[in-house]
Amino acid sequence: MSRKIVHVVGTGTIGEPLIGLLSDFKNELGIDEVTFHKNTPLTTDRSKVRNLMKRGARLTTHEEKFDGFNSLGLKPEFTTEESIDRASVVIDCTPKGYGHQNKVNYYEKFLHNTKGFVAQGSEVGFGKMYARGINDEALISEEDRFIQVVSCNTHNLCTLVKTLALSDGEDNLLEGRFNLIRRSNDVSQSSQFVPAPQVGKHGDNIYGTHHAKDAVSLFETLNLDLNLFSSAMITNSQYMHILHFYLKVKEPTSIQKIISKFENNDKIAITDKINSNEVFSFGRDHGHFGRILNQTVVSIPTLNVKNENEISGFCFTPQDGNSLLSSIAITEWFLYNHSYDDKIQCLKPFFYDEV
Repeated sequence: MSRKIVHVVGTGTIGEPLIGLLSDFKNELGIDEVTFHKNTPLTTDRSKVRNLMKRGARLTTHEEKFDGFNSLGLKPEFTTEESIDRASVVIDCTPKGYGHQNKVNYYEKFLHNTKGFVAQGSEVGFGKMYARGINDEALISEEDRFIQVVSCNTHNLCTLVKTLALSDGEDNLLEGRFNLIRRSNDVSQSSQFVPAPQVGKHGDNIYGTHHAKDAVSLFETLNLDLNLFSSAMITNSQYMHILHFYLKVKEPTSIQKIISKFENNDKIAITDKINSNEVFSFGRDHGHFGRILNQTVVSIPTLNVKNENEISGFCFTPQDGNSLLSSIAITEWFLYNHSYDDKIQCLKPFFYDEV
């Protein structure tokens, strides 16, 4: 039996916790080895890389950068090409645009060995869009080799649509409108902080921002054509994204019914909290690498139903936690096509019914 090796490219806000999760749960996930690519040798990143290596992950980089890492006391074990060639699954967590570039420069050349390649939310067009629990049934074995995990806010949006509007029939949704109130840069980042709330443009006259457009594309993999529109803004906070949602449905509903739907979905957490710092703090104290892996955290006090068919409220987007879940789920699908759902149950301790 061939060894199961997962290779992560990048050590940023998604890459670092993903490498940690894969390393900590590799036995339960049936993974023999975790490798990761670091592009630049920096003293400021040495502690992070060293600790990932202590967890069992193996460092790789470009051949010409070996000396730079060795001078920091960090010993790379494989070159960029070697690490991709020997990997069963490659997960690209590089900044926007690099995923497509890496696909052309590397990934398409190693299809003979590697089962699948995964990119993150910014890499539209990299492959079939995917979100755990939304369109698993659209995955086609042996055909889907390139997968794009949608953004954390798109995960949130799609989970609300599927739970509240599609659970009563595919034609139940009349309209969905969303306002993404995004946090500024991540707490780990020191640049690109906005000094004041900043409103966003509607780049698409049909869907508004990419969030609704990506959500529509995701549901299209299930042969659904949904009426969705989104807006976005950024606030001068580093805590969490917040999503305001409005769903108009055909079937009459009530607050009690929608709360019951949330409670019956183990990928959704509910909360009586209304402050993002308190939800963020819960993730910091109880999550893995500070992440809650639920798709969304719904604020119960904000829910409203008008005319029995107009649902609105606020929810919090876990800090990339849902993207981490989908990245691991699709990795396990590549490795264990018929049992991946069972394999990822080891992550259940980081799913919460209530925050």
